[in-house]
Amino acid sequence: MTTPPRSGPAGLAGAHCPRCSVSLYPADGTCPRCGGPADPAALSGAGTLWTWTVQRYAPKSPPYQVPPGGFEPFALGYVELAAGVRVAAVLDVDDLDAIRIGTPMTVTAGDGVPRARPTVPGEEGP
Repeated sequence: MTTPPRSGPAGLAGAHCPRCSVSLYPADGTCPRCGGPADPAALSGAGTLWTWTVQRYAPKSPPYQVPPGGFEPFALGYVELAAGVRVAAVLDVDDLDAIRIGTPMTVTAGDGVPRARPTVPGEEGP
């Protein structure tokens, strides 16, 4: 099996099925549609916010550990990429009440968890 590409400025480490043309994220090497092998492929991080929610209350502990600065509400959402893949990501936004479905977003791999932020007009996504 080929090692998947690392995500970075070129995009997200995903995969593409040559048999049925499905794109995948994250890449696991197998197409969920036809069961065939999927080739590693960098996916563009440019997309559109498909849906979202705000976590306004700290999860119960354990297993959640409250960070030293205390709990801060945060947003989670699905961003639909141009390849048709929906990626779950933490939304890096300034105003939780200003989030809107359809907002152009840029997704990056983050530290193990994908992160998305609104795309600045004129900015090209990864």
